[in-house]
Amino acid sequence: MARKLACLFFDQPSTHMALGDQMYEVLAQMAGLIICGIFWRIKQPMGLAADDVRIRLTSVVYNLLLPALVLLVLWRAPLDLDVIKIAIVAAAGVIAGMLLARVVYGWMAVPGSVAGAMILASAFPNATYLGLPVLESTLGEWSRPVAIQYDLFACTPLLLTVGMMVGSAYGDGEKEKHPLLAVLKVPPLWAAIIALLLNISSAPLPNIIEGWLEMMAAAVIPLMLIALGMGLRWGNFTRSSIPVMIPVAVIQLILMPILVFWLAQVLELQGELLAAVVLEAAMPSMVLGLVICDRFKLDTALYASVVTLTTGLSMITLPIWLEILI
Repeated sequence: MARKLACLFFDQPSTHMALGDQMYEVLAQMAGLIICGIFWRIKQPMGLAADDVRIRLTSVVYNLLLPALVLLVLWRAPLDLDVIKIAIVAAAGVIAGMLLARVVYGWMAVPGSVAGAMILASAFPNATYLGLPVLESTLGEWSRPVAIQYDLFACTPLLLTVGMMVGSAYGDGEKEKHPLLAVLKVPPLWAAIIALLLNISSAPLPNIIEGWLEMMAAAVIPLMLIALGMGLRWGNFTRSSIPVMIPVAVIQLILMPILVFWLAQVLELQGELLAAVVLEAAMPSMVLGLVICDRFKLDTALYASVVTLTTGLSMITLPIWLEILI
């Protein structure tokens, strides 16, 4: 890590600059889509409230378009030991972020609804909806499976099991009796299972099905970035809330990628694959956590604000991570 940092300041090859410029260009394009969502929240065209539109957009993506993307990518992705390593690294990052946040917010003695929301925000990165376009645009199409594997083989299962247990423990909403049942209700996970079976059996991907899946998959990223903009909230940035949100930003954008960087090297992930995994860990807080906060009556408004904060800061930290790693 020290050598990488030294190279960043004293030896910047043209490839570093090119990738850095490309990262800024990609982030600017994504910011444009996020701003569209923010504009909708402010103006509410045709009287349609941003939160209502966001829920419907994310429902379509989550239940129809994202499974198509998962099926398309994992059907053709190479399957080797690296898939297991990615899942291990991702799970370790999530669990470490959760444990560290639990210590920090226990020490800060904040209300349970706040602590639960901040623990979730510290642990779960926006691995698919932001991570996928960042990786694909900067590292190439080969990195698409990394983003999906990082999310679906670790982050999402942990969110719907351990994350729900955290929500149940810290919140005042319904108590989760069988968190494992939630995993069985996730369409992208079923799409991943089907895709892996087709991949292992070497089933051919017909052109007509490939084209159909590509059409649906193409809509995932723009719709989710617009939905992300609709969910961003600025009203809770107050003197009292900023100190509560800062630990999330530090854990999510700095400490978690450092841990993942170290563990990935221990597991002998190298080169651009190492860079892809660390960039995934460096993504801002996951938007899907809002669903857990709503369900268990955690501080949803504060969670939305910390997503806003970490998303904004990630526009600065992600290019730095890319230049350190490549």
